[in-house]
Amino acid sequence: MIDLNDIGRGLKEKISKVKESGIQRSTGRIVYSGDGIIKITGLSGVQYNELLDVRGGYQALALNLEHDSVGAVLFSGEDKVRFGDYVYSTGTTLEMKVGEELLGRIVDPLGNALDGLGEIVTGKSRPVEYPAPAIMDRGKVNKPLQTGILAIDSMIPIGRGQRELIIGDRQTGKTAIAVDTILNQKGENVICIYVSIGQKASSLAKTVNTLRSGGAMEYTCVVCSTADDAVPLQYIAPYSGCALAEYFMYQGKDVLIVYDDLSKHAVAYRAMSLLLKRPAGREAYPGDVFYLHSRLLERSAKLSEAKGGGSITALPIVETLAGDISAYIPTNVISITDGQIYLESELFNSGVRPAVNVGLSVSRVGGSAQRKAIRKISGQLRINLAQYRELAIFMQFGSDLDAETQKTLSRGAKLTDTLKQRQYLNYSVKEMIVLLIVSQSEVIDGIPAKKVTEYNDGLLDYMRMNRQDLLDAIDPDGEISEELRGKILAAAEDYLNYTVGDGEAHTDV
Repeated sequence: MIDLNDIGRGLKEKISKVKESGIQRSTGRIVYSGDGIIKITGLSGVQYNELLDVRGGYQALALNLEHDSVGAVLFSGEDKVRFGDYVYSTGTTLEMKVGEELLGRIVDPLGNALDGLGEIVTGKSRPVEYPAPAIMDRGKVNKPLQTGILAIDSMIPIGRGQRELIIGDRQTGKTAIAVDTILNQKGENVICIYVSIGQKASSLAKTVNTLRSGGAMEYTCVVCSTADDAVPLQYIAPYSGCALAEYFMYQGKDVLIVYDDLSKHAVAYRAMSLLLKRPAGREAYPGDVFYLHSRLLERSAKLSEAKGGGSITALPIVETLAGDISAYIPTNVISITDGQIYLESELFNSGVRPAVNVGLSVSRVGGSAQRKAIRKISGQLRINLAQYRELAIFMQFGSDLDAETQKTLSRGAKLTDTLKQRQYLNYSVKEMIVLLIVSQSEVIDGIPAKKVTEYNDGLLDYMRMNRQDLLDAIDPDGEISEELRGKILAAAEDYLNYTVGDGEAHTDV
């Protein structure tokens, strides 16, 4: 005979030994799975952007909260997750590991190490999505972020806390400018974060090797999602990088973050949105694609002194097709950022590198953060270049030119050559001041047209070795006296005579 009382007592004993966890988890089941998208019924109380646990050890992100179902995207296991599998709510939104331990490391957008140097244990994390600093919490952008690139620091300056877009066709040197800027932060007390979105693994490896060989990985973290990663990982990568940057910003530190690139980020979001059956708009992008980037870039700011005075300087990169900066994503990001550096294929192919189009490039904030000496010296630089390019167009018609016009053309061509700069060859502020003074003086008339770059490199070496006293006398934040300017030009003239001699004619165009 079965004794029901014994069975009851046994069940009560087992129940009494079970510890209460205090965690309530909503459970649902998958009713659709395909292309990395799952549709779940039965889940209640799920938040937007909540992390979901899928049976089998996989994770998903809740993005569509519908009346009777939840649409989510899988981070992994899209070929393993099946119809009918159980899904559990976690009650937490997506978070990114943060801390000093991430510096020098390569991580995925979830904070997992990808460099084979062991697991990263920080004990600290921040939400991937976080509100941007309020208007009253922001301070004025008044401190420069030097890129080490003469064309940018003299005409399109960047301040700490600014968002400066780098835009241009593929293979025009966009990433090179960003990497040069990271390399130039050595010793500047700026933490750098490089976010790679949908890049080839080989391209990313090359960039990381450049940073490592330049000694930049000591203060840099690389957050990467390569082209073969799941689309949701590419989608959250910039937000994860920004969460890490915010950790340092709210400690009062200065951070530089590079998003390479937001065109691929928008494409990843479009793919996800179309699979989630969201309505498509212009160029098949969803209607909230502007908000996608605005809520990311608005998190970059200069905090007021009351809030610690930290800053995030953002260098988003956007790729154009055939130089069309009026396309949907480029115009969106241009309207969000505080200026843009426009790189042109024609300039790049003609040997002008960095291929910055000065006419279409602008910095809407950085002028107030520019070093005083550079701002004063480079005041006429943009105008001189514009005049040269206007005259160069007329020169194509082969008309006779007077001596003054020929001189303007000659100087303009040499000024353009002065702004050419080899990759990974960054100038200090004092070296920039020397080059700017010489390039806008009579000395430049004596330099042979095809020897300008060679002369500039040699002049800087000559100044470092023989006239260090002049470099030491330059105050980037003060006035350049006429006496000091005269001494610099005299040294440049001495070096010109030493290298070229007095007897040659050097005014050839």
